[in-house]
Amino acid sequence: MGLQQHQKDGEGALNFAVVTVSDTRRGDQDAGGAYLVEALEAAGHHIVRREWVKDDRQEIRTQAKSSVKQADVQVVLFTGGTGLAARDVTAEVIGEIVDTPIPGFGELFRQLSYEEIGPATILSRACAGVRSRKLVCALPGSPKALRLAMEKILLPECGHIVAQLRG
Repeated sequence: MGLQQHQKDGEGALNFAVVTVSDTRRGDQDAGGAYLVEALEAAGHHIVRREWVKDDRQEIRTQAKSSVKQADVQVVLFTGGTGLAARDVTAEVIGEIVDTPIPGFGELFRQLSYEEIGPATILSRACAGVRSRKLVCALPGSPKALRLAMEKILLPECGHIVAQLRG
């Protein structure tokens, strides 16, 4: 497949669920979630679900499964809970619920992040996978890290991934 066909497959607006994982950040205090919504809408995509959950395994798992079951959701983005703090469990939960992991996402994110922040990138456990033919990503909570993930990976590639998942 040539680059032009690859890009053509990725055209069109997608429907996203955005879920912030935090014990403290909600609404106006959620800069990371706000950035995701703004970036997705600026790119012509739709936010069809917007949620906040605590750093709690069961709440994250329930929200992930519920978001994936929503018929009009094509991509689920979690922000927060991907570091090494004791409360950071988003990466583990997403790893447990996906049918097919996408290891290249986390690998590429950390490679690109290394160019910006150096070896501190090893603290990130950003990851992605597929559940029920939908893309599910666990992203950091930092707006700077989210900008990197969105601009360099997700916005250019999400449409193509969703097209592949549709079969």
